[in-house]
Amino acid sequence: MVVFEGSIRRNTRTIWGYNFGRTEVIDNTLNPDFVRKFILDYFFEEKQNLRFDLYDVDSKSPDLSKHDFLGQMFCTLGEIVGSPASRLDKPLGGIPGKKCGTIILSAEELGNCRDSATMQFCANKLDKKDFFGKSDPFMVFYRSNEDGTFTICHKTEVVKNTLNPVWQSFTIPVRALCNGDFDRTIKVEVYDWDRDGSHDFIGEFTTSYRELARGQSQFNVYEVVNPKKKMKKKKYVNSGTVTLLLCLSLGNPSQSTSLHYMNPYQMNAYAMALKAVGEIIQDYDSDKMFPALGFGAKLPPDGRVSHEFPLNGNIENPYCNGIEGILEAYHQSLKTVQLYGPTNFAPVVNHVARYVLQVTYSTIVDIYMTKKTGAKLPMSIIIVGVGQAEFDAMVELDGDDIRISSRGKLAERDIVQFVPFRDYMDRTGNHVLSMARLAKDVLAEIPDQFISYMKSRGIKPNPAPPPYTPPGHTHHTQI
Repeated sequence: MVVFEGSIRRNTRTIWGYNFGRTEVIDNTLNPDFVRKFILDYFFEEKQNLRFDLYDVDSKSPDLSKHDFLGQMFCTLGEIVGSPASRLDKPLGGIPGKKCGTIILSAEELGNCRDSATMQFCANKLDKKDFFGKSDPFMVFYRSNEDGTFTICHKTEVVKNTLNPVWQSFTIPVRALCNGDFDRTIKVEVYDWDRDGSHDFIGEFTTSYRELARGQSQFNVYEVVNPKKKMKKKKYVNSGTVTLLLCLSLGNPSQSTSLHYMNPYQMNAYAMALKAVGEIIQDYDSDKMFPALGFGAKLPPDGRVSHEFPLNGNIENPYCNGIEGILEAYHQSLKTVQLYGPTNFAPVVNHVARYVLQVTYSTIVDIYMTKKTGAKLPMSIIIVGVGQAEFDAMVELDGDDIRISSRGKLAERDIVQFVPFRDYMDRTGNHVLSMARLAKDVLAEIPDQFISYMKSRGIKPNPAPPPYTPPGHTHHTQI
């Protein structure tokens, strides 16, 4: 583990001894390649002193005195930036009479790209590396540097004892992958995890963010190749394949690459979906005041990730006036929050459930809990999927063909209606027609869902009011 300290400037004052943070711990290795990055303000005209302390971590204690000191190195930020390719190699010291090894530091000016991407991968038929089992695969992602070297930027989790792993989805800043250069090479290495840290290399492949952003397709299935095996064996083809399952861009709404792009001349897909559905259902509400909530964003001022926040920024009163009020709140929120994945709309479902019954529910943390949250409540859930991603989990929630279940228990009712927005885009660009088709399909099940709830609770309609009699007319009853 590396502890990173230095001097920083705040309001023209220099503060010494500031602890920037600590890297992650990498087990059982003498040649660690740390993933965590540190973002610093660089001032050419100032001397910015830095110190790096290395420790061998022996326990989970945060107290550094509980761990073995391995060495330290002093430099300035200018030394790193001014080195060839902004890469500084310097020996570690701090322990008299002992060679402590070398630390390698690299720096790169950050681009203006503030997009984030949520991705998920799986692999198929990877090489078997364990004698008594299969393999314990994990992937390592590297960003290419301007000098042709590579810098590690992400590691997946380890999936134990399988040659066909499905890794969990992860969210990463696009500039960590390519610093905003969508065509920059991204290298991915696949390893078999070993407890002693001597992980076995399975193979590698390269791609770019521009390719990944295309989403799941035939172009994002990659052969995992071991160069040494390829040179030795004439019949060698590959060591398996890796497939991109998901790539969602949560970009800056001011840039056209974002699904939330605020085009001054036309609505984005989110706004069209809101308007298409909202303009119809608002006619069934007397005061036209609707609570509008968002999920999947970092909120100001501290960057806290939230999956349940009011679009209008008012926690006490999240209500918006009609569909136009909702759209206004949506556009304003895009200017204040930073979009962040992965998708987790269960807290919003819980919010509605609490409102319905006026009781407190525990927070739902995964999509499958949504299956049983609202099925017993007088509520319906409409989900419109935007973008080119695969929405398999959403399709499962929409129990049109098979009633969804959670932990072996069938949901009481089908309350979810899901459609991918791309299926309703008119080829001629007629957005009015697209919105009309969308609204018709997603709202079609609402009346039956309402009636099924009333019947299941034995709630009957109120008696019909007496026939209307115009003033001055006598209502005659025949006996």
